[in-house]
Amino acid sequence: MPTRLTKILLFFMFSAFLLMSCTETDPVIKDIRLQGKLIVLTLNTPTTYYLGANESPAGYEYDLTKALADSLNVEVEYKIADNIEKMLQAINEGQVHIAAAGLTRTEAREQKYVFGPDYKTVQQQVVCHRQSKLPKDINDLLNKTILVIAESSYQEALVEQQQNYPELKWEATSDLSTEQVLEKLVNKEVDCTVVDSNIFSLNHRYYPDLKEAFPFSEQQSLAWVLPPDSAAFKQYVTAWFAEIESNSLLNIINERYYGYVDMFDFYNNHIYLKRIKSRLPRYEAAFREVAEQYQIPWTLLAAQSYQESHWNAGARSHTGVRGLMMLTQTTAKAMGIKKRTDPRQSIKGGAKYLNHMLKRVPEDIVAEDRIWFALAAYNVGFGHLLDARKLARDLGKSPSTWHDLKEVLPLLSQKKYYKKLKYGYARGTEPVKYIDRIRYYQDVLVNALVSE
Repeated sequence: MPTRLTKILLFFMFSAFLLMSCTETDPVIKDIRLQGKLIVLTLNTPTTYYLGANESPAGYEYDLTKALADSLNVEVEYKIADNIEKMLQAINEGQVHIAAAGLTRTEAREQKYVFGPDYKTVQQQVVCHRQSKLPKDINDLLNKTILVIAESSYQEALVEQQQNYPELKWEATSDLSTEQVLEKLVNKEVDCTVVDSNIFSLNHRYYPDLKEAFPFSEQQSLAWVLPPDSAAFKQYVTAWFAEIESNSLLNIINERYYGYVDMFDFYNNHIYLKRIKSRLPRYEAAFREVAEQYQIPWTLLAAQSYQESHWNAGARSHTGVRGLMMLTQTTAKAMGIKKRTDPRQSIKGGAKYLNHMLKRVPEDIVAEDRIWFALAAYNVGFGHLLDARKLARDLGKSPSTWHDLKEVLPLLSQKKYYKKLKYGYARGTEPVKYIDRIRYYQDVLVNALVSE
C-alpha cells in the first residue's frame, strides 16, 4: 500500500504532467499560466470570503482557493460579485477562473454550468423568528411572508414546491446579502427565509432570535463552478480535491470554520451578548493594552477571560483560582502578579502566561493553529500537550494540526493510552471544550463589534 508521502509525490507528478500537457490546449490553464494568477469570483460573506484580523483575508472559500493556487504555484486574485446572478453570468462568460461561493449543485444549474467536484454537504432550512409561531411544513408557509436570495438554490426549491402548492408565494432579492435577509427576520420585517444549514450554523450565534423551523430540501452538495471549455482544468481540480481529502487538508479547513459552531445555546448566547454591552466596557481598554503588549488579538484575550470568569473580576472557584483570568496562586506568582482580583493585573497575568505557552509551542505547528496549541497547554498543562502529540504520532495522526490533536486529547483519560505516556492521566476533553468555547465567544464578539 502506498504511503502518504508516496501519494503526495504521485499527485504532484501527475499535476505537473497534466499542467504541462494541457497548457496549450486548455484555455483556462493557459490563461492561468499566462497571467500568473488564479482569478476567483466569490461573495463577501462569513461562509466564503471576508477580511479578518488585521484586515487579512479569511473564509472557507478563501482557504480552499488559496490552497489550490499554491498547488498551481501561482498567485490568487479575488473579485467580489454583487450577487449570485452576476457571478454565474461572469463565470459562464469566462471572465474568471473559478466561482467559489458555497454554490449548490442542482439539476437546473448543471444544465447551464460546469461544476467541479463536491466538497461539502448541506441542507436547506426554513428559518423564522423564534417568537413567532413556527411553521411545521409547507402548508404552514402559505400564509407567511418569505424573502430569499434571487437566483439561489432556495428560489429553485420554492419554484419546485410551488408546482404542488400554487398558493406558495415569496419575494426574491438581488440587492441584499443573506445576512441582511436574516436581519430583516430579526426585525420582524418578514416572517421566514430559506437558507443552507452551514450558513445558518455560522450566523445563528449572531442572530440568536432566529430558529430553524423545518428542513426544506434533501441533502445537497456545494461545488465550485468553472468556465466552459475547461475539461483539463476540471480534471486537475478533481484530482486536487481527491488529494486534500486524502491528506486531511479539507477536514482541517472544515474544522477551522465549522468545528465549534454546533455549541449554540440560546440562553447562554443571549446572556453573553448582554454582557458584551454591560460588562466588557469596564475592561476593554485593559484587554486592548495588554493584548498589544503581548501581540495577542484583544478579542481572543477577552473571549478567553469570558470563558474563565464571565468577566467577573471577583470570580473564585472551589479550587482557589481567582479573577478575570482565573489564575492559580502559583501561576500569578510566576507571572509577577500580586493581586489576582485586580482586573488589569489578572489580564496581564493571563496574557503573559499565554504568551509563555506560545513561545514553547513547537515550530512545526502550522501558523493558524499555534494559538490553539498554546491555549490547550494553558488549560491542561504543557506536559499533557506533549503527550497528546506523541500519541497522535503513534496513532498515525498529525501532531502539528489542531484538527488531529483535538481528536487525540480526549484519549488522555483512557488508561490504555495514558499508562504509556510520560505525564499520565489528563481530562483531555476539557481543553477541547475550552478552546471551542473561546473560538465561539471570539467570533460572536468580533461580529458584535462590527455591528455596532
